[in-house]
Amino acid sequence: MRRVVITGVGPITPIGIGKQAFWEAIKSGKSGIGPVSAFDASMFKATSAGEILNWCPENFFPPHRLKRLDRYAQFSVASVKLALEDSGLEYSPDVPQERVGVSFGTALGGVANAEGQHKAFVHGGPKSVHQTLALQVFGGSAHCNTAIEFGLRGVGTTNSNSCASGNVAIGEALRYIRDGWADVMIAGGAEAPLSPLSYGAFAFIRTMSRAHPSVACRPFDQDRDGFVMGEGAASLILEEYEHAKARDADIYAEVIGYSLNNDAFHMTTPLPTGESCVRAMSDALNYARLNADQIDYINAHASSTQLNDANEAFCIRKVFGERTRQIPVSGTKAYYGHPLGASAAIEGVICALAIRDRLIPPTLNYQTPDPTCDLDVVPNEPREADLRHVLSNAFGFGGINSCVIYARV
Repeated sequence: MRRVVITGVGPITPIGIGKQAFWEAIKSGKSGIGPVSAFDASMFKATSAGEILNWCPENFFPPHRLKRLDRYAQFSVASVKLALEDSGLEYSPDVPQERVGVSFGTALGGVANAEGQHKAFVHGGPKSVHQTLALQVFGGSAHCNTAIEFGLRGVGTTNSNSCASGNVAIGEALRYIRDGWADVMIAGGAEAPLSPLSYGAFAFIRTMSRAHPSVACRPFDQDRDGFVMGEGAASLILEEYEHAKARDADIYAEVIGYSLNNDAFHMTTPLPTGESCVRAMSDALNYARLNADQIDYINAHASSTQLNDANEAFCIRKVFGERTRQIPVSGTKAYYGHPLGASAAIEGVICALAIRDRLIPPTLNYQTPDPTCDLDVVPNEPREADLRHVLSNAFGFGGINSCVIYARV
């Protein structure tokens, strides 16, 4: 079986753009969550976001390219550029690569941009709408623009599996390389959802935190009251092991396990018995040919909602049994919020760097233990640990469950 390794990462997040800035913020416990500034959120009781305040697309694109890329596509392509630079791989549209593909994920794609364009249409008519709107609104613009930018003619796909999209992108990229479709896959996720209607849609169903931004996202804490919407992207370069070795690439970790299933129960409420979530973790372990006692750390989905955090903790206990309290489990969304389809891709970067540096990122804002989340949540401070195998969970609206397992090489 062809082995698949990670040779480059490219995060674009509220706490840092690029590997070094991002990882330094993780180690220092810096959160990027604050009051919404992209629009007036006072009409909603939720007013916090993980917003990228220092985004300068001119650093990545010439003016003629920017005219055709909305914020979502900018995040997508720029994160890929960072990951390619980190990996040492060189690609150009002038030298097309048929064995290199792109697997991306997003929940909303260009919907937020379409919202702004609709407003322009209502007030100014058809001539006020951006002439390339049709090319910007669909989710597939992530992988299409990436392929065009870097000359990647291999398999190309963008999935839309809500908040599990990043894991699905990574897992499917793993399968494409293992099945021989590609030698290199760029896997990741991107999201730019911070517009009034997109933000409000989640506020209307009361899934978002109404607390002060400093404590709005507090995974596993008894006082958690909802998730914090975020924005951003992350890309990972997945490469066939021998291909990476032949060019003497630096390897962060290996991708060895993947699973995907559905609760088939409810659009927002997880299956109370947890059986599909349990099966997702178990299937990923089976795919990776691991036993449960071989997992050294779990990067949890941990969205900071009462129901979902408790359900995830319950399912973790089901899978890991008596050993559960011995496994560090942290929720890292208190750093950057929940950028929906990009979340698991960002957390994939975290897992790769955690394995490399033998460092577990903490669960920030953890103050009051919750008996329903009886886990070792690594509260507030990073922890050194010899990490061999790491499990990353991602669960989304619609009952989607996806897990990826990373390993030290």
